[in-house]
Amino acid sequence: MPEEKYTRCPGCATVFRVTSEQLAMRAGQVRCGHCKSVFDGNAQRVSLAPPRAPDRGAPPMDEAALGPPTATLRSAQALEPPDIPPEPLAAVVAGTAAVAAEVPYEDRFSRAKPKKRRRVHTILYAFAIVFFVVLIAAQAVFHFRDAIAAHWPAVQPALSRLCSLAGCTIRPLRDAAMSYLSIDASDLQADPAHRGLLILTATLRNRAPWSLAYPHLELTLTDAQDQIVVRRALGPADYAGGTADLQRGIPPNGEVAVKVFIDASATSQAGYRLYMFYP
Repeated sequence: MPEEKYTRCPGCATVFRVTSEQLAMRAGQVRCGHCKSVFDGNAQRVSLAPPRAPDRGAPPMDEAALGPPTATLRSAQALEPPDIPPEPLAAVVAGTAAVAAEVPYEDRFSRAKPKKRRRVHTILYAFAIVFFVVLIAAQAVFHFRDAIAAHWPAVQPALSRLCSLAGCTIRPLRDAAMSYLSIDASDLQADPAHRGLLILTATLRNRAPWSLAYPHLELTLTDAQDQIVVRRALGPADYAGGTADLQRGIPPNGEVAVKVFIDASATSQAGYRLYMFYP
């Protein structure tokens, strides 16, 4: 017959008959079925064997300190496995006390209610996101307004009104790579009626389906060895004529006739070069 084992609850001094399997579970941690205290069943084991007669000279045994084990003996079924992990009971009590100190007594069993402040913050965040999205879109429209007006002419009047309020202007696009602008023909001849005066004629063609900004022209006069004699830059106002609308640019699939008079009385030249560029 296996030896019977007993353990005592330190909370209510109740003694339980236990089995080795119970003490092996959860490192010996058990819960008292009487006062619900959690304790170590191995550390609180007691013996119900009759005490031996004390040796002569030994201090008398204090039976009152051991409690009344025989009056409160309970079976092993009265012990319950605890629902908490095997950790020091003082930490569990301290944690429970800390939570209880923060929660009002009347609300200790109620579910936490969402605070109005969180809802207000959510609404503010939503408005902030919408505001920043609109702001980024407005900055993109402002930065690419020239390209938007060129590729979608229908929105150009609305962009023009917005620019009048913002203090900006809509300008024709520049063909920096000269993919659509070209000089179809050019010629430099001496004016027979005026000695030392040259006449530059050329045709600028825009092959793009949208308007392009007027470029600058660079005229270089060279000698017989193709060395530079003089170089001059001509702005759109110098060669486009008074009837050209420089703000609207060269029309789509349009062309511009160039005719400029050059005073070359102080130089002698044998050839020339003509280029387009944007400053």
